[in-house]
Amino acid sequence: MSVNSPDTTERPGAIDARPVPHPWRWVALAVILILVAMMISSFLTNERWGFSTALQIMNQTPVLEGLWKGTIVGTIGAMAIGVVGGVIIAIMRLSTNPVLRGVSFVYTWFFRGIPRLVLLAMIGSGIGFLYSELNFGVPFGQQLASLMGLSSDFTFFTLDVNQFSSTLLAGIIGLGLSEAAYMAEIARAGIISVDKGQNEAAQALGMSRGQAMRRIVLPQAMRVIVPPTGNETIAMVKDTSLLSAIPVITELFYQTRAIGTRTLQIMPSFVAVTAWYLLVGSVLMVGQYYLERRFGRGFTGKAPKDKRFARPAGMGGA
Repeated sequence: MSVNSPDTTERPGAIDARPVPHPWRWVALAVILILVAMMISSFLTNERWGFSTALQIMNQTPVLEGLWKGTIVGTIGAMAIGVVGGVIIAIMRLSTNPVLRGVSFVYTWFFRGIPRLVLLAMIGSGIGFLYSELNFGVPFGQQLASLMGLSSDFTFFTLDVNQFSSTLLAGIIGLGLSEAAYMAEIARAGIISVDKGQNEAAQALGMSRGQAMRRIVLPQAMRVIVPPTGNETIAMVKDTSLLSAIPVITELFYQTRAIGTRTLQIMPSFVAVTAWYLLVGSVLMVGQYYLERRFGRGFTGKAPKDKRFARPAGMGGA
């Protein structure tokens, strides 16, 4: 045998590898199957669920009106206020101005510390007790008018607080102000996730800080902002049920509960409102998935599906 020839006699044989057993996986699967079977059996055999009655409740006009006005419109309005306000507060929080940072900190501290049910109850009952009406105009307008000898008190608009505090718009504003405190932290995390060199490069090209924020930083921060924003939107759909504290009667949960109380069909009314919340949440989850895929392009490690970015034929790798 040559000195340089490989020695094949000492090579190990084939490895008889066996997967590590996981018996508890099968135990967990068996428990889950038993629970699912019990749940299906309950749905099929227990008539007290009242699925047929729940379907009728879901299609009643007051319930559909509550779904559209209180839940869908309320969610859209509150999230619009929350997202815009949250981005502004996040930018203030990251500002070099200590006054802006202090104001943004106090805002998030206040609204994150108050439960939304308590906040809406204060708007519905407490604000009207403190102020029967609000006058919008020049501060100390009545005193200025008396000094100048004018009959006008420089009041441009008067708001009847007792009447306004029980409207859907008041509830939307309350939910939006609360949501802005949470969205501020989400937006701040997204802005921080963008490398500082991106902002410096934009300013080197002559962009102002506002232009760099709108055109460079925020588009890249959306990859981090979109997933928790989707979760907050789905949570807001459920939080619209708190509008009954205003009280707002054109709301999904309020209407289904009223029908259940009036007809003594309590459980079917709960099934109806649960089904509507699940349907709306499922649609939002699908939209969140496509938004995440849209803003996550270039970060997933997958090849682009657009043929414009595909590798030309004949230029394969080595």
